Amino acid sequence: MSTQSQTNVTIGLGFLERVILSTLTTLPCCVFFFINGTMLFTLRSKLVFRETSRYTLLCNLLFSDTMQMALGQILYLLSSCRIMVTYPFCGLLVMFANLTNEVSPLTLVVMSLERYVAVCYPLRHATIITIRNTAVAIIVVWAFCSLNVLIRVLLLLDFPFSDLDSLQMNHLCSTLIMFLGSMSDIYDKAYTCFLFVSAGVAVISSYIGVVIAARSASTDKASARKARNTLLLHLVQLGLSLSSTIFNPFLLVISKVVSRVVLMRMQNVLYVCFFILPRCLSSLIYGLRDQTIRPILVYYLCCRLTFLSKIHSVN
Repeated sequence: MSTQSQTNVTIGLGFLERVILSTLTTLPCCVFFFINGTMLFTLRSKLVFRETSRYTLLCNLLFSDTMQMALGQILYLLSSCRIMVTYPFCGLLVMFANLTNEVSPLTLVVMSLERYVAVCYPLRHATIITIRNTAVAIIVVWAFCSLNVLIRVLLLLDFPFSDLDSLQMNHLCSTLIMFLGSMSDIYDKAYTCFLFVSAGVAVISSYIGVVIAARSASTDKASARKARNTLLLHLVQLGLSLSSTIFNPFLLVISKVVSRVVLMRMQNVLYVCFFILPRCLSSLIYGLRDQTIRPILVYYLCCRLTFLSKIHSVN
């Protein structure tokens, strides 16, 4: 998976411009942190959300997206401020960024399967999709992604760190820099293809199953239509997650036709579009679309905004 600072985003830019660009990327992150944080608080504030499987899965999706956005912004700011870190610290940031980035598509797969069971096997849904089984599925997702991170770490051990004069990096921290061997790069591409192809097949298969079930006379048409729309949203979210993987190849193509400074400016715009915005879509889609969540989410958002405005007026 790509992360936001896979290339040096500040070479060729002046200090003032770097400050402006960093501010323009940090402000949306802060807004989305606020929205995602409020959404997570909403999902944990009511018993009905904590005891419903699809809301538990949504909470896990929001958590991984928020963590990924935070880690990506840290990497971006390190690059923007031209801060050189050590290999262990960079590796830790990159591995956690990869972990959270891979949890999201797998969680979308589980959410799609949950909707498939709800429509195609409504009488067995309550026995199959339980809180316990949901918790087990979430643990399996995190364990599978953690295993992938462990394999990446083992591949890094082949690099002769002992030959280095110091563990201090001479380049800015990024995912590409941490591909210290050819095997790491090959493994990353293979795993990325496997992950998204498998996730895409699972979501599309669930959608086809729901469409077929909707034609049955015994199926609730309204429920099937709502589930079909939800699965389409899952497919869009999966596509947005996949967009992060084409970030570097897209920049490589652009770099051949524009100047270096223009490339750096475009990279900041693409960073916001490919990385920041998709991380906030989950809370916006589900928070505004779900009739159960919407009033509570709006209530908490309005209360917090009112509280902040009162503090501002006092100051």
